[in-house]
Amino acid sequence: MTTIEISTPRHAAQMYAGALLSSRKRPGVVRALKPVTYVRPAVTLDAAQVAAYAKVCGFKPEAGVPVLYPQMLTFPLAMEFFASEHCPWPAMGTVHLANRIHQHRQLSVGDLLRVEMRTGELLAHEKGQVFTLEFAISREGERVWDGTMTALRIGVKNPVGKPYVSALSSDANLSCQAGFTAPADIGRRYGLVSGDMNPIHLSAPSAKLFGFRQAIAHGLWTKARALAAMLPRQPIGQAEVTVEFKTPLYLPGRASLWATRQVKGTFPHNAIFEVRNAKGDKPHLRAQLGYAFAA
Repeated sequence: MTTIEISTPRHAAQMYAGALLSSRKRPGVVRALKPVTYVRPAVTLDAAQVAAYAKVCGFKPEAGVPVLYPQMLTFPLAMEFFASEHCPWPAMGTVHLANRIHQHRQLSVGDLLRVEMRTGELLAHEKGQVFTLEFAISREGERVWDGTMTALRIGVKNPVGKPYVSALSSDANLSCQAGFTAPADIGRRYGLVSGDMNPIHLSAPSAKLFGFRQAIAHGLWTKARALAAMLPRQPIGQAEVTVEFKTPLYLPGRASLWATRQVKGTFPHNAIFEVRNAKGDKPHLRAQLGYAFAA
């Protein structure tokens, strides 16, 4: 296993220059991802950065560090991987298919964390090659948060691995809970706090360069915006959220939140929810949530 330490993440412009240069990759048949781990050895949960993220996603200050915020700390590692020789495919054109996070302990502003990302498995998909990236965050040697990013490289012929299978059922009886707006500038605002300045999220002209008729919302912003409505206004001790991204949310746009609370589950509080279009007949994402309050 190769370990690469990233003490100081590169500037966003440098990261995306690397992503664009990766478009020259022509890997041929890939049987497995090279085993590699990227590490940010010492990252402090900064109060101003957490507050900026919470504001743009709709979380209230009294909720503390949002359960999805730690994924922002993994973004520089993922970008380093996509631009490196360890990632066989170009970064541009790779689709975020699904995402799972698990918070084991409550996080607080000022925490000193170790952030890791390692390559995962390959899965076969009808539209191309699926691969996973595994994240782990620890505090004083204890695992406090982990997650999995599942990505799809569209167009890969004869993908390898066991078949990709959806982890979420679409037959739950959901009811509309709320509606919300995705403003035209939300891609730029979220990009500034997350570091994800992918052109498909920033403006209609930049999105059209990559085949989109309009800019689209970040999937992780849409997930966070829904969770801000689903979770209570108090700190969460433990949580697990699994999401599958279905269709783009074009900007500007309106969306609706559909959900049902579950009695049974791993956690004291459980729910299934979807973010759909304003009419409620097309899903942008589908998710399952479980959580427990902080002690």
